[in-house]
Amino acid sequence: MFICVFLASSQKIDQKYLALAEEVGTELARRGHTLVSGGAKVSCMGAVARATRAGGGRTVGVIPQALVDIEVADRDSDELVVTTDMRERKGIMDARSDAFLVLPGGIGTLEELFEIWTTRTLGLHDKPLVLLDPWGLYAPLKELVEGMHEAGFTRPNVFDAISWTTTVEEAFQLLEKTTGHLAPSPEELGEATAG
Repeated sequence: MFICVFLASSQKIDQKYLALAEEVGTELARRGHTLVSGGAKVSCMGAVARATRAGGGRTVGVIPQALVDIEVADRDSDELVVTTDMRERKGIMDARSDAFLVLPGGIGTLEELFEIWTTRTLGLHDKPLVLLDPWGLYAPLKELVEGMHEAGFTRPNVFDAISWTTTVEEAFQLLEKTTGHLAPSPEELGEATAG
């Protein structure tokens, strides 16, 4: 499988997040998967790629030219795809991936999470989406979406489109599991497009 991992690029975070990224990369390689990532060599993004390669796995990095220009590209990637902008980057990452794993990260990670989560909820893809959160960073997010659901702002299947876990082992079990198709009803689509 080609597994896309969304995760932090900040260099101001606790070392435990880098260790988690390394553990994910090691397990990804051990299971024979290919990593698709944002193509940077810094922080968790670099850690997951290095660990994947150290374990004998293959890495595909997708990075916009603007980030290449500031010397953060992971030039050791088995394949480094340089895009014109962030939108093209995300499109290529989505197209190249069979599943998505979200680790702790910042607003860029959240943006990537929400796009994949939304399109999965809409039935636009059937790719597994797993959020790995050992220390509860995303607990307020889950609570927020639960509240939005209770208030009627989300579709009934919003939590069918994502799996939450706290362990690397379970994350990979969920990623490797076949997922069902989620298709909103015409009434739900009508509600989403009314306005």
